Amino acid sequence: MINLIKKLSTKTAENATLTLPLASRVKSRLRAVLDDGRDVGLFLERGQVLQNGDVLASEDGIIVKIIAANESVSTVSCDDAWLMARACYHLGNRHVALQINPGRIQYLHDHVLDDMLVGLGLAVRVENVPFEPEAGAYGSNISSGHDHGHHH
Repeated sequence: MINLIKKLSTKTAENATLTLPLASRVKSRLRAVLDDGRDVGLFLERGQVLQNGDVLASEDGIIVKIIAANESVSTVSCDDAWLMARACYHLGNRHVALQINPGRIQYLHDHVLDDMLVGLGLAVRVENVPFEPEAGAYGSNISSGHDHGHHH
């Protein structure tokens, strides 16, 4: 098994790729399979979130590029900043991880949340796309939705 032990700060030519959903990209210890079928283990510093395009190195010099897997994501697009702010407020109040772009927010698909946003007057569509939410103001663990970098 290939042991990936370090996240590289500079992009370099990779020998392999590893496609992972968000739930796996937030783990520092993970057993997975490279896109070419080889077994791999992640042994990374805790607290890191792997993003699409990140590059990892193994003990023996193998370089692996991370690819964010397609996931079932709810997408809301709207030009009304007030309505989008309301949507972000209500989703954030539920500790939902959000990917925020100009005029668009995305979260892992949840029909209850979709219904809530439709009730606010927004249109929601479900897509199968990579999901890379905001890490949070304190570098939070986005998988749990809870920020342990401050006291409540």
